[in-house]
Amino acid sequence: MNLEIFREYCLSKKGVTEELPFGPDTLVYKVMGKMFALTGFDFQRISLKNLPEKNQELRAEFESVEAAFHMNKQHWNMVLMNSTVKDALLREWIDESYEIVARSLTKKLQEELKNL
Repeated sequence: MNLEIFREYCLSKKGVTEELPFGPDTLVYKVMGKMFALTGFDFQRISLKNLPEKNQELRAEFESVEAAFHMNKQHWNMVLMNSTVKDALLREWIDESYEIVARSLTKKLQEELKNL
C-alpha cells in the first residue's frame, strides 16, 4: 500500500474528512469529527485504533505493529509500513478502526452518518 491508496481508501468511507490538526506533516482521518487513522506524508507508519485486547494480540503476532507513538497505547497501534503486512490486512485494520470510532459516536452523529 502507498500513501495515495491509503488516502483514497480512508476517504471512501462515509463521513470521513482528512485534516492536518497536528501540523503540516501529519494527515488525520476522522469520521464525523473523531479520529480513526493518521499517518505522515512520508508514509513510514500509520496509527489505527482498536480494542485493547486486539491491540495486544496484533503486537504479539506482527513485528511491524507497535504501540502508537504519542497516542493512548491501550487503544492505538502503529503499523510500520515496511511491506511485511499485506494490503488486505491493512484494509481490515482500517475498517476496524473506522467501525470502532463510528460506534462510539453520539446517537445524533450516528444518525447523521447513517443518512449520508
